[in-house]
Amino acid sequence: MSSVLYDAQGPRAKRRNVVFSVVFLAALAAVLWWVYTMLDEKGQLEWVLWKPFFTGTEAWSTYLWPGLQNTLKAAALSMVIALPLGAVLGIARLSEHAWVRVPAGAVVEFFRAIPVLVLMIFGLALFSEYTNVNADDRPLYAVVTGLVLYNSSVLAEIVRAGILSLPRGQSEAALAVGLRKNQVMRFILLPQAVTAMLPAIVSQLVVIVKDTALGGAVLTFPDLMAAVSPMSAYYGANTIASFTIVAVIYIVINFALTSFASWLEGRLRRGKKSTGAVLGVDAVDELSAPGDHVDVTHEVDKGP
Repeated sequence: MSSVLYDAQGPRAKRRNVVFSVVFLAALAAVLWWVYTMLDEKGQLEWVLWKPFFTGTEAWSTYLWPGLQNTLKAAALSMVIALPLGAVLGIARLSEHAWVRVPAGAVVEFFRAIPVLVLMIFGLALFSEYTNVNADDRPLYAVVTGLVLYNSSVLAEIVRAGILSLPRGQSEAALAVGLRKNQVMRFILLPQAVTAMLPAIVSQLVVIVKDTALGGAVLTFPDLMAAVSPMSAYYGANTIASFTIVAVIYIVINFALTSFASWLEGRLRRGKKSTGAVLGVDAVDELSAPGDHVDVTHEVDKGP
């Protein structure tokens, strides 16, 4: 059966896809076997290197859990600040006033063009030279600053694209019944755009969680990634095991985040299904500003 996006596959195409799948699986199995063989030859699969993560709590309480706390702390602070800031910048870029739209666009394009690591390093130098922030707290401040500046700019573009993706008739109809522009944005456009933007927003939140590792690698921020070096040194150079455990933790966190977003998106979509009800005059008047609402009548066209 044909689809809107592509034609149905014929017998030759089906056979070709089966061959490609078999070849890919065979190549993947060969790569995995090669990795396993190399690790086994180097002694990286010995139980003594993996034992600290499965037989006791010392590795978790001393290295992994403190690092995970700092990672989640930096990511949470960055999300809380970047989300509203990105929404404000995204809406500002849609303003009809050039004195609002142009500066917002300049800020967004400027910080989107700079690597987030450069922003973190700049933030560390800024807090070191011009503030009284404690030396132990500067890496956290620098990581949050870099993540907020970069990701709020990206989120601003996501918000702008989400609002522009809505049919133009949505805002035109709202203006026709007497709503002001800010009311159209708050009551009509944003509630609908949130559902469309949610997957992209969550993807950016996952990026925020992962980018905290840059602070641990460069700025001596004691996050989850920074815990690998002292942990592997203490337990006898189990670097591969340490990186593997840290990678699994990142996967679990990001999978939980995306799963929650999928559940929330489905709930929002189900909650926004139309009931087919028509708003009455009182409902329109409540949304309209005092003195600005439209005079709606109940006259019915009379027949001859």
